[in-house]
Amino acid sequence: MDEKLFFKKLNSLCTSKEIFYFLSSLEVMSDTMASGALQRISQVEVDDNGLKNPGLLDNEVFRALCFQFESEASKLSNTGLLNALQALIKLCIDPQSTLMASLLSESKERLGKGQLTAENLCALGESLLELECPTCATLEQIVNHMQEKDIERWSPREIVMVYKILQVTVSEGKQCQNLLNRLNSVTLRTVSRLSPNFVSVILNSLVVLHQTQAVPLVTALCKHSVKYVPYFTDHELVNVLEAFLYFGQKMQIFTQALETHVPKSILTMHPQTVSKVMQYCCKKMILLGPIFDAVAEGFISNADRLTTDEIAAYIIPFGTLNYLPPSASSLFRKLETVLHTRLRDFQPHTLLNLLHSCVLIQRYPINFLPKIFSPYFLQKLQAQPPGLNRVTMSQLTQLFLTVTLECPFYEGPKLLSKYQVKTFPTPHRSPDVDLFKRVKTGLLYLLKKRIYFASEVSTPYFYVVDIEIKLDEEGFVLPAAQLEEVHRRIALCVDGQNRFCANSHNLLGEEAIKQRHLQLLGYEVVQIPFFEIESLQNTRKMAEYLHKKIFPCTY
Repeated sequence: MDEKLFFKKLNSLCTSKEIFYFLSSLEVMSDTMASGALQRISQVEVDDNGLKNPGLLDNEVFRALCFQFESEASKLSNTGLLNALQALIKLCIDPQSTLMASLLSESKERLGKGQLTAENLCALGESLLELECPTCATLEQIVNHMQEKDIERWSPREIVMVYKILQVTVSEGKQCQNLLNRLNSVTLRTVSRLSPNFVSVILNSLVVLHQTQAVPLVTALCKHSVKYVPYFTDHELVNVLEAFLYFGQKMQIFTQALETHVPKSILTMHPQTVSKVMQYCCKKMILLGPIFDAVAEGFISNADRLTTDEIAAYIIPFGTLNYLPPSASSLFRKLETVLHTRLRDFQPHTLLNLLHSCVLIQRYPINFLPKIFSPYFLQKLQAQPPGLNRVTMSQLTQLFLTVTLECPFYEGPKLLSKYQVKTFPTPHRSPDVDLFKRVKTGLLYLLKKRIYFASEVSTPYFYVVDIEIKLDEEGFVLPAAQLEEVHRRIALCVDGQNRFCANSHNLLGEEAIKQRHLQLLGYEVVQIPFFEIESLQNTRKMAEYLHKKIFPCTY
């Protein structure tokens, strides 16, 4: 049969049974046709879970094909040999079998003799990477031969294959930065021709290979990935999001594409992909309401099928970004049900992070706090990395302070003082230096003397107040150092952009809980957000603004 007619008929068949019937009707076929038949069988019989019907390997037509490939490996064309090898690997044929050993040996022999074209090298490289333990030496040989083929003319498929090989060889301790520099440069010129899969694979390789200096390539790939957001598979989207996080990329158009695509796909997305989307939003401090609302609905429907890490990944960003979805009551009711059922399954630090995120948005895990404050649980926290470090102890302290201030009916175990911090760490939420300086200058203009306010004041209640002003019973301002006759304390919270979600006026969870607690501790909290004062052009206007905010009823 004519090859063109053969492949047209073969590609119209949709089951291995039809393919075997078709093949048995032929008297003669070339090795290219036979290897094409194996490839078509692998396409229809292999899915994400592996081989659908292992029984097909015992089919007499299939066995006859395999016997021919094994016994006549040296007579095969390069295309027939390498296509058959790729198909048999996909069909999960034992790599130690005589059939596979024969094909691999013949492929390596031709590789050593330099008989393979660039396309052949690509096919062999892809086949070796599919095997569990490819030999580093053979992969290096492929790359060396590829370099002889003029790197400037490599196709996208060849570029992707070399990146994948370099991931393996570099993990074995091989140095190849010079080749990577050339490869990165060539890839930059081909970005517009890359498919969604190729974009994802290359970004993943750049992460694994720590190519932090390849900024132009990373930026171009990230921009190109925007139009592919609706077309990425779950695995590909995870790779892209990891690259955005690793390289610190932040693009408004990519965020908008996520906001459009994810809510529509949430119910069909793999939970690990949803977790990565939420991690991306959380790390970038991006509050995307439609995504968060869809994730909440997805959690209510599917929580029982999630792992404990996925449960935490779904929920923690709500607290971090200080957001309650419309379905909040159902969401946290479902979370409580899941915790009652599976509390023992959670790793100690995962459980602490989860419960701490809940109190940031005034959802109080009262029923689970006796476990958290128990000596046994605290010992487990200490034994598991990162142990009882400052962040962990701050979370424990804030949980304890929350139930003390906001849940006076709680009568369970208390947190021992040795597990409490003296002040909550604020390295990421320190006041914006320029903003802070402008506010202090305005206060000095208003109050006339620097002694009438104090900055960055440590309180006995773990929090640091940006600016504190003390008043006596009649409302007069007292010197900041005075301890007697203090009737009112005003806490000024100078909130720069770093205390809000990105491009938003939504306060982050840890700042919202701080202001809530300061009020409950007796302070009059006055918020000075960046967006109210950035347009004030001089000190006098700043002083007038502060006068209205701090002393609204005083002339």
